Amino acid sequence: MHEENKAAANGCSKIRRGTQNGAALLALMEKTGYNMVQQNGQRKFGGPPPGWEGPPPPRGCEVFVGKIPRDMYEDELVPVFERAGKIYELRLMMEFSGKFIGVCVSLDNCRLFIGAIPKDKKKEEILNEMKKVTEGVVDVIVYPNATDKTKNRGFAFVEYESHRAAAMARRRLIPGTFQPWGHTIQVDWADPEKVVDEETMQRVKVLYVRNLMISTTEDKIKAEFNKFKPGIVERVKKLRDYAFVHFFHREDAVAAMSVMNGKCIDGASIEVTLAKPVNKESSWKQHFNGQISPSSENLLGFPNKEDGTQKSLGKPASLSVRLNGRHSPGPPEVERSTYPIFPGIKLTPISMYSLKLSHFSSAVMHLDYFCHKNSWAPPEYCLYSTTSQDGKILLVYKVLISSTADDSQSYFMPEKLCTTVEDAKELAAQFTLLHL
Repeated sequence: MHEENKAAANGCSKIRRGTQNGAALLALMEKTGYNMVQQNGQRKFGGPPPGWEGPPPPRGCEVFVGKIPRDMYEDELVPVFERAGKIYELRLMMEFSGKFIGVCVSLDNCRLFIGAIPKDKKKEEILNEMKKVTEGVVDVIVYPNATDKTKNRGFAFVEYESHRAAAMARRRLIPGTFQPWGHTIQVDWADPEKVVDEETMQRVKVLYVRNLMISTTEDKIKAEFNKFKPGIVERVKKLRDYAFVHFFHREDAVAAMSVMNGKCIDGASIEVTLAKPVNKESSWKQHFNGQISPSSENLLGFPNKEDGTQKSLGKPASLSVRLNGRHSPGPPEVERSTYPIFPGIKLTPISMYSLKLSHFSSAVMHLDYFCHKNSWAPPEYCLYSTTSQDGKILLVYKVLISSTADDSQSYFMPEKLCTTVEDAKELAAQFTLLHL
């Protein structure tokens, strides 16, 4: 028995009442040969296990287990999880909820979102600041301001060498004790990038071009990409400071990506990559992590899955039906279960902006969250009405999105009318998110 194992087990026995549980952990380590180390608010069992050769398991091999009873420890958990296969590592957090456990595939996310960064800070400055207080920093991704390329957009993404390093960094940064440049920063997990299989990517003939000037036109982009081989560009779709360039042939798209990446257009150094394909019918569902329902599909006029034609609006389904979760077919919605508040449960005040997108089922709330994350002003809704032929009042909202960084404004208004204020506002928010 290793001395460090004994020390870890002795530390465990102090946390739990009596010596019986500590003895059970000692027995577990004696039986399995795994090490146990406690640090940074969690206890690690294994990683690697005895006799392990080669690199750690690849991404996608980890699951997250939540709501573990507070009186359950490794001596009871390990036998349960071993039924599924050999355990490489088990990391047990020191605070638990006492509810039924939940198991899902771990995203193995290695990237953090850092908000409220001074807009005059360069990539190197942000990178050095993050390295001062966190370990395992690999890179920092900073996006330039849409109109002033000498400034950043007030946020950055920090890439870490592992999910564990990112998790430890998040725990250290969240309390607010770290204030770079005298600013209180915002910290959260970055939304994971969409993974597209290699076979699909081999068929892509569209390029994603970012860091464009707001003033750069689609015609200018098309002309620039046609310079090295005339006539290869089919069309260009530009939105704010990024664009999608469609080519007739894939080989021309790949060649153009190599030639044009890093080139200057209207004074801006552009970045060019292959665009990741998105199923048009399901793009909004993916944007909402699969939380859209058939009723909101009707509002937006998504194609009918059976005949491929576009549905007319007609009388929109009540959103209260969707919010009550009564639709059975279709993509899953946000979990709407309720739980009792037991005596002694600690309730902590939080901001809605500290939550994740999975906590929002409403597009209105999602849009508010999205604007906050980008350091924009809250969306403004302007209500308009008209009268139908049968005398009904029909409503539509126009949404104003303002960027506090560059004072730019954009308006979004769907081309469909609704019979209730709630439906009109939800539709307008959905429409705006689709076009941002």
